[in-house]
Amino acid sequence: MRAFLQALVLLPGTVLVLVPAVILAFTGFKTGFAEPTLAGILFFWAGLSCAAAGLVLVVWCSALFLRRGRGTPAPWDPPRAFVVAGPYRHVRNPMISGVLLILAAEALLLRSWALAAWWAVFLVGNVLYIPLVEEPGLVNRFGDDYRAYKARVPRWLPRRSGGTREADFLPGAKRR
Repeated sequence: MRAFLQALVLLPGTVLVLVPAVILAFTGFKTGFAEPTLAGILFFWAGLSCAAAGLVLVVWCSALFLRRGRGTPAPWDPPRAFVVAGPYRHVRNPMISGVLLILAAEALLLRSWALAAWWAVFLVGNVLYIPLVEEPGLVNRFGDDYRAYKARVPRWLPRRSGGTREADFLPGAKRR
């Protein structure tokens, strides 16, 4: 449990709290409420919706990694078991999607172009990192099960046709 808490503090904590705080400190962000205009209200509700959805995804995925995967989101203590449950049935990177939603929420709620730029940098970094580093590592760890999963489950956006059954990816499962 200690490794799990360390992973949560170091990874999402850095991306979602430390880096945005530094960005806001250097960009001269001023706290306070904007006048209640239609745009302000729309930014607020869009930001709140993104924050809620992102938080649900991050917590759900982290709990799945801890319970089913017997590991953490951190590369130094990755899941030991292959996780194809919950949102992982529909998309391969729901935790990153959750983090991106929370970063979008920060940019919207604080109406910060600098935080929107951080969102874009984080997105581009993951668009490059995941196929070049993370996925080859998952193929090495989980072999044919991950290859089959990768062939059937999209990286970022879920398919309209529904999800994948977890049982399809249990060791020795027959592929449909």
